[in-house]
Amino acid sequence: MKQLLLLLYCLFFFHAVVAEDGSKLWLRLPTEAQATVKCNKQSPTLDVAVKELRQSWQGVSVTLSLQQTKSLRALGSEGYTIHTSPDGQQLTIASSGESGLLYGAFHLLRLQATGENLTALHLSERPSFDIRILNHWDNLDRTIERGYAGRSLWLWDELPATLSPRYAAYARANASVGINATVLNNVNASPQILSLDYLEKVKALADTFRPYCLKVYLAINFSSPSILGGLPTSDPLDPLVRKWWNQKVNEIYKLIPDFGGFLVKANSEGLPGPQDFGRTHADGANMLADALKPHKGVVLWRAFVYNPDDEDRAKQAYQEFVPLDGQFRDNVIIQVKNGPVDFQPREPFSPLFGAMKQTPVMAEVQITQEYLGFSNHLCFLAPMWKECLDSDTYQQGEGSTVARITDGSLYGRRPTAIAGVANTGDDVNWCGHDFAQSNWYAFGRLAWSHQLSSEQIADEWVAQTWGMKNKALTEMMLASREAIVSYMMPLGLHHLFAWGHHYGPEPWCDVPGARPDWMPSYYHKADALGIGFNRSSTGSNATAQYHTPLCEAFDNVQTCPENLLLWFHHVPWDHRMKNNRTLWDELCYTYNKGTQQARNFQKVWDNVEKFVDSQRFREVQHRLKIQARDAVWWRDACLLYFQQFSKRMIPAELERPVHELNDMMNYKLPISNYECPPYGFTP
Repeated sequence: MKQLLLLLYCLFFFHAVVAEDGSKLWLRLPTEAQATVKCNKQSPTLDVAVKELRQSWQGVSVTLSLQQTKSLRALGSEGYTIHTSPDGQQLTIASSGESGLLYGAFHLLRLQATGENLTALHLSERPSFDIRILNHWDNLDRTIERGYAGRSLWLWDELPATLSPRYAAYARANASVGINATVLNNVNASPQILSLDYLEKVKALADTFRPYCLKVYLAINFSSPSILGGLPTSDPLDPLVRKWWNQKVNEIYKLIPDFGGFLVKANSEGLPGPQDFGRTHADGANMLADALKPHKGVVLWRAFVYNPDDEDRAKQAYQEFVPLDGQFRDNVIIQVKNGPVDFQPREPFSPLFGAMKQTPVMAEVQITQEYLGFSNHLCFLAPMWKECLDSDTYQQGEGSTVARITDGSLYGRRPTAIAGVANTGDDVNWCGHDFAQSNWYAFGRLAWSHQLSSEQIADEWVAQTWGMKNKALTEMMLASREAIVSYMMPLGLHHLFAWGHHYGPEPWCDVPGARPDWMPSYYHKADALGIGFNRSSTGSNATAQYHTPLCEAFDNVQTCPENLLLWFHHVPWDHRMKNNRTLWDELCYTYNKGTQQARNFQKVWDNVEKFVDSQRFREVQHRLKIQARDAVWWRDACLLYFQQFSKRMIPAELERPVHELNDMMNYKLPISNYECPPYGFTP
């Protein structure tokens, strides 16, 4: 008997440890509720919805009702209503589509998990965007470009014969926040993904995802007709090339009838594209769009293009795509990064959002923290994305926000879309840092409803992930992105990262023969006179790509928002800020403020130890220590380096640097150890 009790105790203890390893994400729901749930139809998707409610819903009986009423059709097949009966004894989730019932079921469970009042529900929801898509930068060898949570989820060598249980868990997590599409492979695509062998593997994943309403897309290499098909050219206007793509698309849809379409990175960073043959981006996109059109597929054509020339890199996407406005097929969407350069901690919104009046555009944001401390730093990204979506482009006057341009409400163009570069890997907790899960969650919630506030999303995630509502954790999350901007690149500074990775600081970086626009000095332009990139009318004139009144506001150093000052202007060290500090002093104060905020995150987290399981507590605590040390590293490296140009003292009341500049300049971060060097390190 004692042995049996000991065995049961060990099993319980083991289960408790596994249950709190982060693998459940925000879906830490009761699993034995045995709720009464009815549905007027059966299908794999509806079976999922019924199962989720039966095992986790703890309220009154629920009916899932598939209806084709006028009001429900107006919400679309993904929209839904939830109503409580007059006597309060019955809940009905209704939709015109199966996917709507699935999303409604997950929303009801979210309301339960976050402690909302469920006594009299009367709500209706529909998504802000038609296509809410994750972009996985996963390679076929299972490495992940800009991946910081292990290797790829996709076990290509085992597919299609063996299906990991993580595939269904992945699809379920996406469905729970309304993500309905996924690109399985890297935008730097291997042509091999379109071979029949790999398409069979893709089919196996698509079949697993389908009950969760998750469509599969593929990133393609533009030279696939010549590399994979053996053709002498990949010219998009060549009849044989067009025929090859038509046949390849038909082959895909025969295997995967609900295939979503192609994501394309072309003529960017050395990748092939239509310009290799004297054609335009529109020529290339339209060729693919024509092949996909009979199957209702779409082309997501990335606008991330820039050439190594004397032109300001921030201007180049605008210059390439604006002349093509109106020349794209109606099933082509131009996928635009939130800022004009490359996912920097802070950028102005890309001027392309306010320029393409006849072509659908979509935002691409980065969930993985490529420039934000990888999976070591706590950085809640909803405020960053809201900053972009809520920005007013003034394209059609006041109120022409990026959100309204991309969600179709300004021009009525469909389909609409938003993309997030995924942060998932095969780490047990999916994302490396337990708090990095919040960005996967936040992307889904904002893609579903961009009207949600960052605070609301953080509150939801904290309640579901940590099993409690905690204002201090929410406030820490909301402050985290601004803290990182402060200790990395404040006041509009950008791209100060080390050569070979985008983790640590290296504003002094100078690699002989390297492209100028890959060097930090290209962006900060620090000299004895001041610091910052002059993009005003007296410089590169990038400000002219924005509409009035933004153009004029950005162009004037006195009216430019101070958090973008050094993005748009080369500013004297003694320039007076609005708080009357000099620019140099403001840089010093801001770097120190960010460092102190990072340290304070440790205090906030330590105060919740008694409410959090020990395994996840220790994991987060460890990473917060790294972040606090990294913040000092960033502060010291940037201030000591720029001090060489400013020739000014760090204000006496501020904390002094703890590193030596020469040591930092000689230090090379081991790629296998993304963490700051210890104090007093020897290079």
